[in-house]
Amino acid sequence: MVRFLIILAVLILALSFFGISIRAIVQSPTGHDNFTFVWELIKTGWHILAGWFHVIVVTIQSVIPG
Repeated sequence: MVRFLIILAVLILALSFFGISIRAIVQSPTGHDNFTFVWELIKTGWHILAGWFHVIVVTIQSVIPG
């Protein structure tokens, strides 16, 4: 977790160094559309993984008695 926060801080500093505004990217229509698209992909992937996990758990439970 600490490593993630350090990497995030370094990335923000790098963006600041090159004059890139995170706020401008997020608030732009293109940036918002991209974030929405990626979020939908993440949700779809999560539902697929959850379905597979459910099938595996049910299969294991049906094989193991009791």
